[in-house]
Amino acid sequence: MNAEQENLIEANISNLTSVWEAASLPFATFQSESAYDFCEIKNSDWPNRLWFKQPINQPNIDKAKEQIRSVASPLIVPHWELDGSEQYKLLEQNSFKLIFEQIGMHMETPSAFEEQEDFSLQRISTRKEANLWAELYPQAFGYKIGAHILEKTWDAIAFYLALHKNQPVGTAIIYQTGAVAGIHGVGVIPEMRKKGFAEQIMKQLINISKENQAKHLVLQASAMGKGIYERLGFKEQFQMRNYMLGDTIPNNLLT
Repeated sequence: MNAEQENLIEANISNLTSVWEAASLPFATFQSESAYDFCEIKNSDWPNRLWFKQPINQPNIDKAKEQIRSVASPLIVPHWELDGSEQYKLLEQNSFKLIFEQIGMHMETPSAFEEQEDFSLQRISTRKEANLWAELYPQAFGYKIGAHILEKTWDAIAFYLALHKNQPVGTAIIYQTGAVAGIHGVGVIPEMRKKGFAEQIMKQLINISKENQAKHLVLQASAMGKGIYERLGFKEQFQMRNYMLGDTIPNNLLT
């Protein structure tokens, strides 16, 4: 891995943690400790994360476990393995359970895509739109982002409704840090899947990012979404494991 690749991975992770921080700042619930940062927003399943800033060792894990048990909301602990040290194994030895995995991906901003005439993205700017977005999101993802988050952050974070013939079919988020546009929350509600809408959302998000002078696009893909992103030109950067402390996992996530 060369220096440029390392910088782009760092930019991807920084964009991701920055959007978590941006979402929680209006609620005064972002907290930075020496070993980790964390954020929690009540009445929402997102962002609600704790992420390590230092190498994972037993003292830092012990502090994190105490922190996780001290808050009301379950916290997800993301871990990106960049150096092959397999530090995630120490998490697993300390009762952290793997909940889901993602793939960090990147591409340089390409030429603009042609857009489908009857498909559009509408940026959220009213309470009514925020409530509709918050109603659709859990249908696509199975967890909720509260409308109160959108209302307090829509100037800093761009939330979008995806519309086909003016009918809401999905959601999306763009968060830009410098020349890097992070694409998040791209989802289509179940009854509208397999119609090509996810790809249409992505093409319009890429065009918006290009208009906003982004030079790089980053995201974290599920296994289901990876193929779409690869077709558009994204390349894999790193693996990301997402854990929860075993005794804090909600019943709906237990298997």
